[in-house]
Amino acid sequence: MIIKGKVHKFGSDINTDDIIAAKYLVSTDARELGSHCMENIAPGFLQKVKPGDIIVAGKNFGCGSSREHAPLAIKGSGISAVLAKSFAGIFFRNAINIGLPFLELENADEISEGDELVIDLSAGSVKNLTRNKNYATQPFPGFLQDIVTEGGLINYVKKRKV
Repeated sequence: MIIKGKVHKFGSDINTDDIIAAKYLVSTDARELGSHCMENIAPGFLQKVKPGDIIVAGKNFGCGSSREHAPLAIKGSGISAVLAKSFAGIFFRNAINIGLPFLELENADEISEGDELVIDLSAGSVKNLTRNKNYATQPFPGFLQDIVTEGGLINYVKKRKV
């Protein structure tokens, strides 16, 4: 799986309330949630996001509550992947469940807002086209790529149910 997009940069400890405010948790519609993604910590974020763009962040991305609304909001905003130095465990699971790819990248701080990246999930490679730099990380496992391709865990299971 190849993902290409521009970077939207965030720091460390971005929690689920930063990603989607609690007042919007009355919906589980990804597009509705996406229309409010990051609005409290990055006003104007949605006006800058183009389909396929990428979030790059520091440590402990997605910490906080266990709500699936956070990765749903990211996906619903048009973001195609998240790279971070590390992820909160519950965000990791929820992102898989809804089909949002993510990679841990120790060098995330070397990537800047607006850089254009090409991510090869199968190879675990990230190329920064803007800075002509290449980074290696753990490949995104094939079965997780299948889950993403199917749009999330439920669709993946339904398709394989005999």
